[in-house]
Order: sequence, then structure tokens, then C-alpha cells
Amino acid sequence: MTSEKEIKTPKTIEQQAELFDRLRQEISKVIVGQEKIFDRLLIALICEGHVLLEGVPGIAKTTLVRTLAQAVNLEFHRISFTPDLLPADVTGTLIYNPKDGTFFPKKGPVFTNILLADEINRAPAKVQSALLEAMQERQVTIGDNTDKLPSPFLVLATQNPIEQEGTYPLPEAQVDRFMFKCLMELPPRDDERRIMARFTKQRLPEVEPVLKLEDVIEFRHTLEQVYCDEKVSEYILDIIFSTREPEKFNLATLRPYIEYGASPRASLYMNLAARANAMLHGRAYATPQDVKEIAADVLRHRMIITYEAEAEDITSDKIISKILNELPVP
Repeated sequence: MTSEKEIKTPKTIEQQAELFDRLRQEISKVIVGQEKIFDRLLIALICEGHVLLEGVPGIAKTTLVRTLAQAVNLEFHRISFTPDLLPADVTGTLIYNPKDGTFFPKKGPVFTNILLADEINRAPAKVQSALLEAMQERQVTIGDNTDKLPSPFLVLATQNPIEQEGTYPLPEAQVDRFMFKCLMELPPRDDERRIMARFTKQRLPEVEPVLKLEDVIEFRHTLEQVYCDEKVSEYILDIIFSTREPEKFNLATLRPYIEYGASPRASLYMNLAARANAMLHGRAYATPQDVKEIAADVLRHRMIITYEAEAEDITSDKIISKILNELPVP
């Protein structure tokens, strides 16, 4: 017998898909193009995952994140990562109270819903590691006090792929905590013409809030109800294990190019992201196509390629593309 919840689920998802469309329209008042990147940010919002945005300067990474925060009406903080930044500048510190001789915690900018970590690779490792506890455990320890971060909590970090002088590569442990690594590309000519026309005016269009905190919490509950068939789950595992043991999937030619395959986090995030992608399209079930759409953004930063691959200009994206093309689709 079909339960009331099962009857309600598809309609709820359709209504939420309409909210996503309204959100896209609101964002498009300011942002031109970048629809794929925006969908990834929406998926991260639904799944409460973190995103690493990589792109050249001036491509609107910061503007996109700030506009999203305005449209979703969540608390937003920005930290510009610099070489002289200290961990306390991120998490907070203890302040001495001379009246009673005690210390009290002063919370840092990490206590927010959406944290923009601008140019995250410009801060030293000790500052980057200060985010590890926040990103994984969603809590921060200041002295003897451990405080939970607000929910939802997303770290949206940016980095510049060109200029490497004065940067500190992100530790593998931290990179793996990002749900997606998205590559923002330069806009085509028509989009850049629209950008030029829009941003040379004195006033930009104002972004109206479309979602409330309650809507975001509801998305999390709906995500749990989105169905993922066993065959789709097995397809996800095939993709993940083909990065670790390609020869078992008739992909032996990839073996010399893969140093380490994707971690177990990849399968978790791929499952969540595929179901969230189905939600964006108003479906209550995930398909193999949902998996293929998000696979590269989940995997590219979790695979370590060999020096041989770098010498032959074989990137992780090319390896992922071959895996998706060669593996049987259920």
C-alpha cells in the first residue's frame, strides 16, 4: 500500500523545482551565463557540501557566491586569504576580560551559513587546516569551548589556476572535503557583450530573496526521499573503482596515468549529488545521466595523476571522460 509520504514526494519536488527556476531567474539578473556552475552551487546547498571554484581573475567567482547568498537570504561572510592571515582570523579567539579576570570566546567569520574563502591557496597551511574541523565536523573549538556551526554551513572557496607565486597548495585532506571542484571558464563572445553592457552601468539590478532558511532545510528532507535504484548505485561504484583498479574494467590503458584513485567520499558525494540533480529537474528518482553530469566535478580533485600523465598532457578530466565513455551504462 502506498504511503501518504510517497504520494506527496513527487509533487513536493515539482514545487521545489519551480523554486529553483525562480532562483536561477533572480541570479541571472546579475550573473551572465555560468548556468552549470550555478546548478552545482544549488546542489551543494541541497546537500550541504563545500565547493572549490577555480578560474582566472575577473570571471565573477566572488560575485556569483555573493549573489547566491542574497537570493537565498542566508548569512554570508567573506574572508580574503592572504599570507599573513592567522587561524584565529578565521575561527575566532579568546578575549581577556579585565573586570573579572576571565577569558571569553569571540567567534570568527566562520560562524555563518555561506563562507566565501577568497583565494584560499594564498594562506599558509596552518590557516587552511583551521577550516578542516569546520568543514568536516561542522564545529569550531576556541580554547576549551566547542561550538556548533549554524546549519546550513557551506564553504565556497576560490583559487586562481594561473598565478602560483606566493601560494600554498591545499593539503589533500582538505581538498577531499570539497564536494565539488568546479572549473569556471571564460565566457563566450555573446555573454561577454551582455556582461559589458550590464556592468558598465552605475547601478546593478537588485537581487530579491527567493528562498528562506526553512526552504533549505526542507530541501534536505526531500533529498532523503529521492530514489536511487540499486543499478544506479552499482554504476556509481563502478566509476569509483575504475579509478582505483582500471584493469578490472577493461581500462588497463589508464593504469600508468593514475597514481591514486578516488576516495570513499567520492561515492557518497556522487550519490547525493546525483539525487540532488534529479531534484533540480523535478524528478523523484536519480538516473545514470544524473551521475554522468556531476561525475567530473566530484572526481577531478580526488584523483592523483602520475608524472607520466602530466608529461603527456593527460588530465584527470580526460581520464574521467574515458571512464564515462567506456563503462557500460545501466
